[in-house]
Amino acid sequence: MMKKSISASKASLVLFLCQMISALDVPLDLSQPPTITQQSPKDYIVDPRENIVIQCEAKGKPPPSFSWTRNGTHFDIDKDAQVTMKPNSGTLVINIMNGGKAEAYEGVYQCTARNERGAAISNNIVIRPSRSPLWTKEKLEPNHVREGDSLVLHCRPPVGLPPPIIFWMDNAFQRLPQSERVSQGLNGDLYFSNVQPEDTREDYICYARFNHTQTIQQKQPISVKVFSMDSLNDTIAANLSDTDIYGAKPVTERQPILLTPTGSTSTKVELRGNVLLLECIAAGLPTPVIRWIKEGGELPANRTFFENFKKTLKIIDVSEADSGNYKCIARNILGSAHHVISVTVKAAPYWITAPRNLVLSPGEDGTLICRANGNPKPNISWLANGVPIAIAPEDPSRKVDGDTIIFSHVQERSSAVYQCNASNEYGYLLANAFVNVLAEPPRILTPANKLYQVIADSPALLDCAYFGSPKPEIEWFKGVKGSILRGDEYVFHDNGTLEIPVAQKDSTGTYTCVARNELGKIQNEVRLEVKDPTMIIKQPEYKVIQRYGQVSFECIIKHDFTLLPTVIWLKDNDELPDDERFLVGKDNLTIMNVTDKDDGTYTCIVNTTLDSVSASAVLTVVAAPPTPAIIYARPNPPFDLELTGQLERSVELSWIPGDENNSPITNFVIEYEDGLHEPGVWHYQTEVPGTQTTVQLKLSPYVNYSFRVIAVNEIGRSQPSEPSEQYLTKSANPDENPSNVQGIGSEPDNLVITWESLKGFQSNGPGLQYKVSWRQKDVDDEWTSVIVANVSKYIVSGTPTFVPYEIKVQALNDLGYAPEPSEVIGHSGEDLPMVAPGNVQVHVINSTLAKVHWDPVPLKSVRGHLQGYKVYYWKVQSLSRRSRRHVEKKILTFRGNKTFGMLPGLEPFSSYKLNVRVVNGKGEGPASPDKVFKTPEGVPSSPSFLKITNPTLDSLTLEWGSPTHPNGVLTSYILKFQPINNTHELGPLVEIRIPANESSLILKNLNYSTRYKFYFNAQTSVGSGSQITEEAVTIMDEAGILRPAVGAGKGYSETLFATSPVMHTVRPTFYKVQPLYPRIRNVTTAAAETYANISWEYEGPDHANFYVEYGVAGSKEDWKKEIVNGSRSFFVLKGLTPGTAYKVRVGAEGLSGFRSSEDVFETGPAMASRQVDIATQGWFIGLMCAVALLILILLIVCFIRRNKGGKYPVKEKEDAHADPEIQPMKEDDGTFGEYSDAEDHKPLKKGSRTPSDRTVKKEDSDDSLVDYGEGVNGQFNEDGSFIGQYSGKKEKEPAEGNESSEAPSPVNAMNSFV
Repeated sequence: MMKKSISASKASLVLFLCQMISALDVPLDLSQPPTITQQSPKDYIVDPRENIVIQCEAKGKPPPSFSWTRNGTHFDIDKDAQVTMKPNSGTLVINIMNGGKAEAYEGVYQCTARNERGAAISNNIVIRPSRSPLWTKEKLEPNHVREGDSLVLHCRPPVGLPPPIIFWMDNAFQRLPQSERVSQGLNGDLYFSNVQPEDTREDYICYARFNHTQTIQQKQPISVKVFSMDSLNDTIAANLSDTDIYGAKPVTERQPILLTPTGSTSTKVELRGNVLLLECIAAGLPTPVIRWIKEGGELPANRTFFENFKKTLKIIDVSEADSGNYKCIARNILGSAHHVISVTVKAAPYWITAPRNLVLSPGEDGTLICRANGNPKPNISWLANGVPIAIAPEDPSRKVDGDTIIFSHVQERSSAVYQCNASNEYGYLLANAFVNVLAEPPRILTPANKLYQVIADSPALLDCAYFGSPKPEIEWFKGVKGSILRGDEYVFHDNGTLEIPVAQKDSTGTYTCVARNELGKIQNEVRLEVKDPTMIIKQPEYKVIQRYGQVSFECIIKHDFTLLPTVIWLKDNDELPDDERFLVGKDNLTIMNVTDKDDGTYTCIVNTTLDSVSASAVLTVVAAPPTPAIIYARPNPPFDLELTGQLERSVELSWIPGDENNSPITNFVIEYEDGLHEPGVWHYQTEVPGTQTTVQLKLSPYVNYSFRVIAVNEIGRSQPSEPSEQYLTKSANPDENPSNVQGIGSEPDNLVITWESLKGFQSNGPGLQYKVSWRQKDVDDEWTSVIVANVSKYIVSGTPTFVPYEIKVQALNDLGYAPEPSEVIGHSGEDLPMVAPGNVQVHVINSTLAKVHWDPVPLKSVRGHLQGYKVYYWKVQSLSRRSRRHVEKKILTFRGNKTFGMLPGLEPFSSYKLNVRVVNGKGEGPASPDKVFKTPEGVPSSPSFLKITNPTLDSLTLEWGSPTHPNGVLTSYILKFQPINNTHELGPLVEIRIPANESSLILKNLNYSTRYKFYFNAQTSVGSGSQITEEAVTIMDEAGILRPAVGAGKGYSETLFATSPVMHTVRPTFYKVQPLYPRIRNVTTAAAETYANISWEYEGPDHANFYVEYGVAGSKEDWKKEIVNGSRSFFVLKGLTPGTAYKVRVGAEGLSGFRSSEDVFETGPAMASRQVDIATQGWFIGLMCAVALLILILLIVCFIRRNKGGKYPVKEKEDAHADPEIQPMKEDDGTFGEYSDAEDHKPLKKGSRTPSDRTVKKEDSDDSLVDYGEGVNGQFNEDGSFIGQYSGKKEKEPAEGNESSEAPSPVNAMNSFV
């Protein structure tokens, strides 16, 4: 598994896009109005015990001065000794710690930064000191509650600024546990859905923490006493006689009621962008479960969270689309309760387009735009230098038009700071934007010679930050004197940055940025280096290792040599454990003594300064094969199932576990069978831990239950237990309604309502039916209803086309209805659109691309869900050929309400037609009128063919076909050609322009027997098309005529060009080309034992007849000659002697002295004859046993002589025999090792025995007995037995001694069988 991370160059693209959207900054050395750079928040709550710091920082040229207002009037800080302003800043410091009181400085503050070019103002900053008041004293009565009842403990914290954080604790400062039954509400109160005896305590304490002042206030402890039914009955019995009737009612289960909010409906208003918190807390026994839905819609995905045990619905970053009715449903086994909260989302003003600074030159025009939205829609007002624009000094270049200020022919006195204020009842926005009138020549802010480094095939961004007024134009060049950069391979951004979307190695170099306006010009150079990407060429692989073993992961990398990589290993995406067992090498990770905790995913990450790659592999640690021991098995099934405590909605099941079979039971799975609706089908009910043998089961009405239990351990699941007795629950109203209700029309005049039917046990009783209701949305109609059974679809006929309907489906049975269902929105059937798109316009971008625009159709005319628009376009004719042919129409689909699209792949210089149609779910609407457009000329394709015919001594005829796609009107053909000499060097290039109506050309006065290369292409007015190339050779002068003239240098001659069919002479052009002489080169041989394959390369005239000459290398004998049939460039020499060196050369008949250089080769050694299945012969087996016995006897003799202190007489043996190649066989690999004395370790003298034909076979494998046994050759069967010969290397010198007198040896004995 390998992945590649984002390279540094790609990451810089994100930063660049962020920089692009920022306004152009004026360099600080130029005059500019003030800009507020830092200010305190609008609502500023301060700690009353610390100094108050109100921030106001600004920049400008000249540096601005600062002043403040408080509550709308000038704030003279010089008159208040407690207030100071920081030097070169507008920030105020109010000294509270030396006697000042924070309450005295409450108010609304505003800062103004001013210089000679204007004034900028801050937001209104509201200063309020934090407050943390004490709890009011109150007398708290103890709470006496009956077990099972609900309870609310009120907190009622003091009102602080900001509001405190509430939590409940006991006297030991431990937080009180909370659950679905007991939880804290948003108002701080503690709610009990039902109390239990363990809730009795006297230290329920509510705490309020005020974060600003870091103080905590405590409420007096609250006492709660819970009376259980048993203790209450005992108390009554103690006060009554035996004859009295007494006894409290037992704890009864109760259906849910809502503790908060009260009533059935409520409303809530929240602001856009805030967090919406809705709460429902219910009482009931058993404890109710809360569920949330949005009526007529879905809860927003990824922004919805449930808190406080699902009692609180939290939606973050709310918008107007989140308005609607939210229903909370509290449910337990006895019923449900619900509450609907109507949410309205309002919005404080927010920016659509905030005004941005304008830098203009004298006489230029510009606009400031201030657009904001909100609910209600905000009011837009303008100020100039902090003064309402209506009473500000007049400026003839300025005109206010609502949310826009238009400037015309500005002058230097037009410089000012304008403020836009957008406000509604929920807040305001204030933005400063200056107009700065300057006349400045261009300047480039990017440092000179800045170096950029990127990885190949990733984007490169070359910065050219600039400033000037008027705004300069930017051009880029590659190199100091290169041409201007243009084309699709570059992207030029408005901020001056040059983007190369896919940088290649050849993109490396120096780039020059030039900025110019009417006041001047400046340039800057930057350098780009494109590096090779980092790659992991050998990745770590999946490994399975036994415990306590050793494992290694490889990670071999390849990277650019100028980058320094670092390799990091991770385990499960975290650092490696700090353990000496982990050894990190250069290219690997090794883990010693592997344990179970080493199991996981190991990742190799390679980082450079420019990119990062990674690869991962999984390590699985397994146990070593266990020794036979305890037998582990699945548990035996539980038995003796018993049902007790039967209630309407619950029952208690108990059982006895079976034998666990040496593996502890981890859990029990309880399944049930509904004998009434699905007999024989078992369903999952619940599961409990393996230590539990009883469980309280929740039941549904109108189900005939049977239960069974399955035990589970690490080995597996047991067989199911025997079923329990059956238990039939009573019928009840349905608890839920059908899900997935939808309304989609299948025809223009109907509405098909579908739903998912309830399962059998969900019916809660007999006679399950469905009440289907519908009414047209946004029309004051009554609901129309129908009751159906045994279906999941109903069709409403006679509906209008594609109108919205409110739909709901409610379940009912013989006992009554389910709760009121949620409404969904559906639509009646669609019909084909009625109107075609209008105002279709086509903008031709280039010869192969066009852009089409159209006006959207009215939504009412779509008569369905708008799916998009289809553009049909087709080629009418080619403007160059004026021929019409049928072309299939092409179709492009643009999804949604898009009103434009691009048409790619057009043919140049052609006439096209198109029309546009709107599409809905039913199909396409009518087509717009056909729009005709034409594409401009392009460059032509290459000529269809180029043939060179009729070669003579000094001329060639060229014929060609016109381009298949002329893409315009052909203006001419361009022919370029040049000679090629025998070393493949090119001569001077000659260019000829040929009229477009010609189709052939005769070139005369060419050199004989010379190869020429031709380049041919066509041209239109746009430019040259791609070229076609061809080569040809003039005929050789066999008679020796037309030799190069004396003094012609290297043999170049005059060439005459002529066209056909009319031969007209063109002024001769003189050039020199080296003649092509015949030659034979690259003679190669491939030799076997008795033959050799000779091949060569030939350059020269055709129809040459070749011959091959050969002989024994080093011999003075005459060369033997073999004639080659035809003009082939290979020949096989046969009948050669094995193991012999030969010389060879190749020549051509008729060319005196024309031969190749000599080559030397050697034939292979003789192949030993093979014995087929010799290892299965009885005599061979006996022989091998005898050989083994002889070797054993020799070893014993050697051992005895060595023990006597003597050395083995190797030297004597060598003197007596010419081939003492008797070597012991190695036991491990079967090869013959050298036998040597243990004291001097000198090897035996080498010798050999040679077969009668004096050839030795060389095996194909390099790893043979020749390498290990001093030239011994041998062959083995697949089972390793000897079947070949053993012999030494061929010796040139005669052997010493009489070979015939040599005693038999095992090796010689084996050689004798060959």
